[in-house]
Amino acid sequence: MSGQRPLLNLGPISPTPPPSYAAAHDDEEDEKDAPPKRWYHYLPLCATVIMLLAPHPSMLYVLVNYHLRILHAPHRFLLHLCITYALTFLAFSSLIAILIRDPGPVNVEKREQSAQSEDMNVLQALLTSDDEDIHTPGKWCRKCWAPKPERAHHCSHCRRCILKMDHHCAWLGYKCLGHRTYTSFLHFLLCITLLALYISVLCSSVVYFAFTNPLSIDETTPVHAMMLAFAGFMILIVIGPFVAYHAYLVSTNQTTLEHLSPFLLLRQLPKLPEAPAGQHRLSDPPLEHELSYSQRRLIREAHGHIRQYDIGWKKNWAQVLGWDRPYGWIYRIVIGGVGKGDGRNFPRNPRADDMLARLAADLVDLDKDR
Repeated sequence: MSGQRPLLNLGPISPTPPPSYAAAHDDEEDEKDAPPKRWYHYLPLCATVIMLLAPHPSMLYVLVNYHLRILHAPHRFLLHLCITYALTFLAFSSLIAILIRDPGPVNVEKREQSAQSEDMNVLQALLTSDDEDIHTPGKWCRKCWAPKPERAHHCSHCRRCILKMDHHCAWLGYKCLGHRTYTSFLHFLLCITLLALYISVLCSSVVYFAFTNPLSIDETTPVHAMMLAFAGFMILIVIGPFVAYHAYLVSTNQTTLEHLSPFLLLRQLPKLPEAPAGQHRLSDPPLEHELSYSQRRLIREAHGHIRQYDIGWKKNWAQVLGWDRPYGWIYRIVIGGVGKGDGRNFPRNPRADDMLARLAADLVDLDKDR
């Protein structure tokens, strides 16, 4: 009987994926582990730092020549100098916080004891994990082989799950932006936008002065001012809409992944209404590839109305920026910080459950007509 396979093998075996309904989104599909960070992954970060530092020599040249030598206004010179370098310092402080801070560890103990966890077989993982997390859609990661908290996603580049993952950014050290770094990211974008706007307006006034008083200024200063004004205007065109987009996401309490992935709603659907056998062919919860065109269109339309974590724009901003006191947002805008909460549990929109229940019923009704 040595040629027969045993009914149960308790030895170490390769991890097998949990039930198929856990693959409701692309971040849970089978894919190879991404390679570790290489030197070329940091080239976009170097470009970001260079773009922040490159305008300053020309900016100093304009400030000295225009405000000190032409206008003879040292107080105005010091004011513009302090504002320019204060915004630059705040931008670099946020950038450093993004680089050195973990975006959102899902399981700290697992990371600290990675050697023991690698030797854990599937049977031990099932015995030590919460059964509800394993069998609940969207709460089990097939790559980390561990429970996945609410709003967490697996990043194929970082090769782990990130709490409240927003997106993976190549320009900021090839890192993810999550619960612990998203506030610093907003602070970084705001400082860059304000700095570009300030430099653009200031240098535009110098260019205007050069055209109206051509004999009172040298030939080089207007060239530097024109280049700085153009560079600041271009940065405003590129970064400005990005800032407005993230302001909208914060106001509605969404992440970039949640806003761009309407089929994430499938994970949150309640149990589908009961129907006679054969009347609908959907899994519970439904999978994206099972949906018809009309059902997909219904999901996309519902995605614009069902905001599960929208608790009002004031509370949304307070949650993301992490303030508790009145006018605490001023303190956070100045120095940045971390969002409120542990990144695992979030207050929900009280109307979201009813809207999801109606969406589930509508999906079943459309499936009967196929």
